[in-house]
Formats: sequence, C-alpha cells, structure tokens
Amino acid sequence: MKPYSIVSMFTGAGGLDLGFEQEGFHHLECVDLDPWSIDTLRQNRPDWSPVLADARVWSPVSNECDVLIAGPPCQGFSLGGHRRAADDRNKLFREVVRVAESLKPRVVLIENVLNLRTMIEPESGKPFAYHIASELERSGYEVRFDIFRMAHHGVPQTRRRFVFVAFKNSLPNGYQLPAPGPITTIRPYIYDLAQAGGQCLPNHDPRWGFDSAVHVETGQPFDETEEVVPVRFSRTASDGNPIRSFDAPFPAVDTATIWGWAQGGVQAARFSKDRKNGKHIRNPDANVTLWRVTASRLRAFTHREYARLQTFPDEWEFIGGNKRDVHLQIGNAVPVEFARRLARNIRLGLEARDKSSSVRDDDGRLTLF
Repeated sequence: MKPYSIVSMFTGAGGLDLGFEQEGFHHLECVDLDPWSIDTLRQNRPDWSPVLADARVWSPVSNECDVLIAGPPCQGFSLGGHRRAADDRNKLFREVVRVAESLKPRVVLIENVLNLRTMIEPESGKPFAYHIASELERSGYEVRFDIFRMAHHGVPQTRRRFVFVAFKNSLPNGYQLPAPGPITTIRPYIYDLAQAGGQCLPNHDPRWGFDSAVHVETGQPFDETEEVVPVRFSRTASDGNPIRSFDAPFPAVDTATIWGWAQGGVQAARFSKDRKNGKHIRNPDANVTLWRVTASRLRAFTHREYARLQTFPDEWEFIGGNKRDVHLQIGNAVPVEFARRLARNIRLGLEARDKSSSVRDDDGRLTLF
C-alpha cells in the first residue's frame, strides 16, 4: 500500500516530522523561517525539501497530501512569554487553515501550548482553542483537541502540549485522540551520558566546570564512583528542590531552563540573597530565598542530553552559529516520540477510513492510546 504523505509548516528542527517519518509517512516538503532550523533539516533530511520562507507568503509545491502538520510559534501564547492576545504570531494558525483550504489534506494536525485553552482571541471573543477549531470546521473538517502531558506519552517530561486533529468531512468511526499511558522517567534517556557515556555523539561535548553567581563548585576531592546526579541551575527561586531523580520525569525541557550535573558531596539548600550589596539586583525589596547547589564539580547539560529528553535519535545533528541557536531548536521542538504516537493514531484513522471500518490497533482492538 502506498504510504500516507505529509506536508509540514513551521517545521523547526523537525521533531513533529521525524515522528511521522518513523511511523511510515512519506515526507513531501516543509517550511520554516529560522535559517538554522533549515540548516539542521538539510543536514539530516535533504530529501524533505526544506524551504526557508515566511509561512504567510509560502504555498506548497505539492498538489495534494494526506496530512498537513504544523507547530506554529507559541511565544504569544506561552507562559514563558508575554502572553499578549494581540501578538501577531497568534494569528499564524490562519496560514495553516489557508494552506489546508488549497491543499485539501485528509487530516490537519496543529500542535501548540497549553495556554490556548484560556487566552481569548480578540476578534471572536472565544478562547483560542475554540476559535481555531471553529476555523477548521468552517473549512470542512471535524475537529478534536485536547491537552497532553508528555510523561504519559513516552517522553520523560511533565511538559504539556495542546493538539488539534481534524479529519476532512468527519472523523473515522471509533476514532479517539491518544489516551495517556504509564509515566516515562529520565533514566533510560540520559543516565548513560551522565556516567560519561556517548563520547562520540554529535552535539555532545561534556566538560566539567560551571561558572555561576549562585551555585558553588567546591573543587574538593571526592569518590569518583559517586553517582552523577541531575540538577536544575536556573529558576533558583522555584519551590522544587533542584536535585532531581533519575526515576521521575523532568519538568518541561524548554528554551529557558538550564539543567546540568553535579558530583561529589552534592547538596542543595535555600539562602537569602544580599539585595543591598549583591550584583544584578532587580527587586531590592524582595525577600524570596534562592536554591543553591553545592558540589565538588558541576557541568551544564550538553545539547545531546537535551535532545535525548526531547526523544530525538542520537544521529540527528543540530546546526547553529552558537549554543543558543541550537538550544532554541531543541527546546521549541515537538518531542519525537509524542509525534510518532500522534502519527500512529492518525495512520490508524486513515486506514479505518480507507477500509470503511472502525479504528483498531495492530492487535485488532479499538484504539484507546
């Protein structure tokens, strides 16, 4: 049987696309405005025909495809941004609808952040989630949307994402969005790298030493058999202890939080910052205490370690002019394993539609995951 095909918008570093490829979809073309993301795509998948362009003036070369996938910029919605409803980036979903109306894919998938459920679209007065769904419905699609916690979908993060799946005309009989599964922990993904594995991997150059105004690398002798442990270096005013467990998921791997490793007498404690004589004081009247990590040695995560937590395969190489260029690509990406599960869910829906049957999984049961 001919593989189902995809066209991709706002592709970024390719996490969503790669998940669909792993599930057997044929990639036709993709577009993004970030030059470094396009370089990453060309490095890893030149046959995807990546195009550097503004989605507002781009149209696909393809005449048809089975699935249109898109992860429009989330900064206008994100809790990590300014959350302005009138942010021009919040309107970019309209470009997905525009392309869907011309390309007429059988399925449209849009991925974004949690805040779509509460932020009000200025023109319609509806929450953005319902406004986007209504635009897709107006274009002839039946839509389902929901919030997904990544740790329940094969990704070692508590990060939550908002997903729309829209089938042309109507949903396949028995179709449901993916349901949550068991919690995924970080141990299978980065434990080996913490203990000095993976030395030859791309984007992986682990070097001990972390320059910080908060955390303290003592340089004291230590037992080198002592386990290296994961720690959070940024968000030092957070309520959560920065020393993390290998047997739990991380919070969101995003573009702002800095994670790393500590070894040798590792401790974490709160302390009060000197807000009269200290450096970089933004609010001298604040009384919040900060978390300080102390250990014999510290180091930040490598890009490969972040990519592992986003479930990118080790051979996927990120291209950038500096560390920030690469970190943004990884932090903004859709986790690959979550994308693969979405792709499988959609593939089963398309197969059911083609066979005029109900959606069933590979064992012949109704698909509930």
